[in-house]
Amino acid sequence: MYRSNTCGALRASDIGSEVILSGWVHKLRDKGFVAWVDLRDRYGIVQLVFDEERTSNELMEKARELGRETVIQVKGEVIERASKNPNIPTGDIEVLVKELNILNESKLPPFTIEDETDGGEDIRMKYRYLDIRRNPVKNNLIFRHKVSMEVRKYLSDQGFIDVETPYLIKSTPEGARDFLVPSRMNEGQFYALPQSPQTFKQLLMVGGMDKYFQIVKCFRDEDLRADRQPEFTQIDCEMAFVEQEDILNTFEGLTKHLLKEIKGVEVDEFPRMTFDDAMRLYGNDKPDIRFGMQFGELNEVAQHKDFNVFNTAELVVGIAVPGAASYTRKEIDALIDWVKRPQVGAKGMVYVKCNEDGSFKSSVDKFYDQDDLAKWAEVTGAEAGDLICVLSGPINQTRAQLSALRMELATRLGLRKSDEFAPLWVIDFPLLELDEETGNYHAMHHPFTSPKPGQLELLDSDPGAVKANAYDLVLNGNEIGGGSIRIHDKETQATMFKHLGFTPEEAKAQFGFLMDAFQYGAPPHGGIAFGLDRLVSILGGQETIRDFIAFPKNNSGRDVMIDAPANIDNEQLKELHLKLDL
Repeated sequence: MYRSNTCGALRASDIGSEVILSGWVHKLRDKGFVAWVDLRDRYGIVQLVFDEERTSNELMEKARELGRETVIQVKGEVIERASKNPNIPTGDIEVLVKELNILNESKLPPFTIEDETDGGEDIRMKYRYLDIRRNPVKNNLIFRHKVSMEVRKYLSDQGFIDVETPYLIKSTPEGARDFLVPSRMNEGQFYALPQSPQTFKQLLMVGGMDKYFQIVKCFRDEDLRADRQPEFTQIDCEMAFVEQEDILNTFEGLTKHLLKEIKGVEVDEFPRMTFDDAMRLYGNDKPDIRFGMQFGELNEVAQHKDFNVFNTAELVVGIAVPGAASYTRKEIDALIDWVKRPQVGAKGMVYVKCNEDGSFKSSVDKFYDQDDLAKWAEVTGAEAGDLICVLSGPINQTRAQLSALRMELATRLGLRKSDEFAPLWVIDFPLLELDEETGNYHAMHHPFTSPKPGQLELLDSDPGAVKANAYDLVLNGNEIGGGSIRIHDKETQATMFKHLGFTPEEAKAQFGFLMDAFQYGAPPHGGIAFGLDRLVSILGGQETIRDFIAFPKNNSGRDVMIDAPANIDNEQLKELHLKLDL
């Protein structure tokens, strides 16, 4: 037996007990006549004691030679600790060691295994197995486990069935690039790793499974950032015989359950906002509604004077920043520099200070009088003490720039509180999105999303006006889930493919299996997929999903620990009927 107890389990009630413990040497403190070793495992830390009065010389010397992270087993007696440590659960006791076995010695780790480590991100990712020993990473993985288990519990209780779908599938155009897998037995042909189990879960509805879910790996070969990985995990769900309202109610329930069970937070309100309103009021389709600063469109009250910057702009729009009228000119200039950064791309910013006495001071006083600026304050909802920030230019570009500024200001003002949760449904997305470079339309979500009832006919006359029967669930400014009511008949699906530029032959080659299935009694159905990595990170009070993934990739999509991706030798390439041109 390697252990009778874990390191974090012992308490004062165990005093006098004989125990066997195993773990890693966390720290060694040697005072000459006495030595203490902090022994650590997943469950906590316990102090071991060796002293010259009660410990043999041989055992004392063996203890003094222990290095950090060496794996040991000890046998001893639980005794009362003379100098108690109230900061750890085992702080009332220590273990007087009678026997010490070294199970595996450790090299000196490249960084300290502490909550606040001296290791940078690159070195910690290279030695991720050591990083996992640190409490922040260990606790994040345990937290992820708890979220996953609550998801499974809730969905199972709601009658959902967990069904696995294939990982080796057919390459289909779903937006991002596929990861391709060459087939050795089928020369010149390739599998693709799934970007989502979309078509399979629809086929499960045709198969009568009625309610399906899966916590599943998905793969997309796309550019990376903090909230993206080439492989990620979805909570994938589908339901038959449902309308949009049924989906929204079911997954509001899941979100409420997670917030209550994981965070102890009761949330009753799940407001709904159309895509058009989200873009108009917040400049993006996943607004953070924990705070205000809604957009105020100023064209009518700002384009009547000789200020050509505004007069020639497609959109003039501003936000009221609470309490920021106290900003110095230096602080405001820093904001202007911030919006001019290439990542944001604004050409400049106009500002108005709303003074406590009711007057206004702006950077465009030469062009606008106090009555004009009062109207700006009215439109943006600014009050005395606020700062109005105004951007102008093309509609979509300007909204995106002001949205970025809004989020930056909220961060600086401490308005994005990780312990506050504000869910939001965004609905009525456009069905199609125009690619400005090619002039062609593509599906905003995916080609299996149905149009809103009664709008199918608009596809021929005004495709950009068609709304999708689709919805996203947003939490604290992050999209955590998205889905739609699906097309479930062959004719409508064929019409959709036509408007996406597929010839009938291309549609049959890519998706003939699905369209054939629709001819055999496909029920009305719809679903949603949550990004588990992102959901867990938000519930955990962070926004970087890597912190909640056991073995993540870096920003270049590399696993620096195992050095992947890696070259393949020529023999393997020959077996796969591939030739690598160097």
